[in-house]
Amino acid sequence: MEILVCHDVSTKTKNGEQRLRKIAKICEGFGQRVQKSVFECIIKENEKEILITQLNDTINKEEDTLHIYRLREPHHKYTHILGKKNRADLHSPIIL
Repeated sequence: MEILVCHDVSTKTKNGEQRLRKIAKICEGFGQRVQKSVFECIIKENEKEILITQLNDTINKEEDTLHIYRLREPHHKYTHILGKKNRADLHSPIIL
């Protein structure tokens, strides 16, 4: 399944800045950053539950907001990107 994770983390405190970095690291473990607070992920159902649990354990529910959207698949058919395209195609092999 393909999902989009969007977060808005309060960075008014040092703790908030740490949460922001931790949330980004969690999301990068499941997909790729497409904007500063937006990640596209291709994951299995059980991985989605792991991702949600990790993010839920990290956010401050009084200060932060996190949205997870399931994308209509195949998302490249239903998504329009305008401007600079600087992301890898997660469906094709990635060579390091």
